[in-house]
Amino acid sequence: MIRLGTGELTPATVARLADGPLHDPVGLDGPTADRMNRSVGLRDRLVASGEPLYGVTTGFGDRNIGHIPAAAAAELQHNLIRYHLVGSGPEACAPIVRATMLIRANCLARGCSGVRRDVVDLLLNCLRHDILPQIPERGSVGASGDLVPLCYLASLLIGEGTAVHRGERRPAREALAAAGLRPLDLQPKEALALINGTSFMAAFAVHAAAEARRLADVAEACTALAVEVLLGNRDHYHPVIHRQKPHPGQVRSAARIRALLDGSRLARDHAGVLHDNRADDDGAAPEHYRRLDHPIQDRYSVRCAPHVIGVLHDTLDWVDRWLDTEINSTNDNPLFDPDGDRVHNGGNFYGGHVGLAMDSLRVAVASVGDLLDRQLACVVDEKFSNGLTAGLTAPTAPGDPRAGLHHGFKGAQIACSALVAEALSLGMPATAFSRSTEAHNQDKVSMATIGARSTRTVTGLVFEAAAIQLAALCQAADLRGAHLLGPGTAEVYRLVRRHVAFMTADRRLDTELASLAEALRTSGTARGPGTALTSAAARTPGTAQAAAQAGPPARIAEDTHA
Repeated sequence: MIRLGTGELTPATVARLADGPLHDPVGLDGPTADRMNRSVGLRDRLVASGEPLYGVTTGFGDRNIGHIPAAAAAELQHNLIRYHLVGSGPEACAPIVRATMLIRANCLARGCSGVRRDVVDLLLNCLRHDILPQIPERGSVGASGDLVPLCYLASLLIGEGTAVHRGERRPAREALAAAGLRPLDLQPKEALALINGTSFMAAFAVHAAAEARRLADVAEACTALAVEVLLGNRDHYHPVIHRQKPHPGQVRSAARIRALLDGSRLARDHAGVLHDNRADDDGAAPEHYRRLDHPIQDRYSVRCAPHVIGVLHDTLDWVDRWLDTEINSTNDNPLFDPDGDRVHNGGNFYGGHVGLAMDSLRVAVASVGDLLDRQLACVVDEKFSNGLTAGLTAPTAPGDPRAGLHHGFKGAQIACSALVAEALSLGMPATAFSRSTEAHNQDKVSMATIGARSTRTVTGLVFEAAAIQLAALCQAADLRGAHLLGPGTAEVYRLVRRHVAFMTADRRLDTELASLAEALRTSGTARGPGTALTSAAARTPGTAQAAAQAGPPARIAEDTHA
């Protein structure tokens, strides 16, 4: 059993469990339940004492100077939910909502929030029965937590509003009843504990980080294929180079690219480059200046790929640590410490760590997208592609009346540049836009939820760009001779061909590219050559067109390889 409130929950576990209804055993152990009970007991004693408790027997925010009778404390909690139902924008998708609910349950289970275990149990039961709140994405400033989005979650638990039950929209109370569940009768502090936290931003952040990790794998596969189709130099990824600048992500990325190039008959090593550039038949040095047939080293977008993708790897490593802490924290206010037997007023709802993590990750992801776009520009341009056709068009015989009628991947490269430009435009840190709000009580806020949402938007854009890049690279591989690819990149090639067929003549590609982008986005994270991409191949059928035409005519593959 995954024991909530004990620090066992990881970002990877959250992302996995949020894929569908909760089937894994998740719950509270005895010590955790006892701590929650003691926290509630402390809350009740303090309420009975007449001591003003923020958000329990006082108003909220700058209205905390108003002391409310204990008899009205429960009604205050219901009103807190209702006046925050002001969200807008698209509804968060089901995996984000499930992750939000699971993270919130985990945070409340730590036993410092003054809420009953009934609250956590109902959250988990809703996940088991796939009863989800409809949460608008917009409306959170990231402190005090995610007040507006999370009030939609709280509204479900009290049986108000609309829920989605197994994909069907229905009144929340009706959805709960269909599963044999009863709405909560809120006690003091419980609504505040539900909405005054960072769980919505954390849910977006967890999914953005998981997708970014898959993107790193995809980018390494793209780079390896680019090296092959450009007849590039595999020695740029030699371990000696990267041991001399041993950033862990850089070293890791170079090793993965090099492994993907093992067995390739297209990529060359440094000795092969020198051989191709020999001065004359006997290899003598030239007496005068002459232009080499092949550059000694490749362009930055190929040669420096580990230095770009490696930054993403290293960013993800510390982002995961920060997110692990965040999802296993008590992040509401006030806190009821059952061990110290006192209440504490603080600001754990502030999303600063999530905000900075997402701002940094977003820049790293967009930079990888830019890398892929630059590689693609080299591949589709006959002036830089080392012998490939313009736009990667299928070759035509001399005198063929179709010559010059087709443009291949010319339009796709324009679309890729647009996607990457949009991703780069979202690089401005959301945390830089703090606004004083709520009568200047919330005079410094994190805007972390905006940053987390934007980061997931950027990962989606870069997956779409990567799909274009991979389709073009596989077109180029067929022009060279796909049988010359190494085993690792050949595996990637086979996945791409499940979704995108060889382009013998100009045709629309949008449906095929969308299918490939979705396969890339939903594939499992790899720890070896090709597996990040090929794990999706068994689960995701390709388009009918790609299935009908799995590759180019043999003549093209055989006649045009280098």
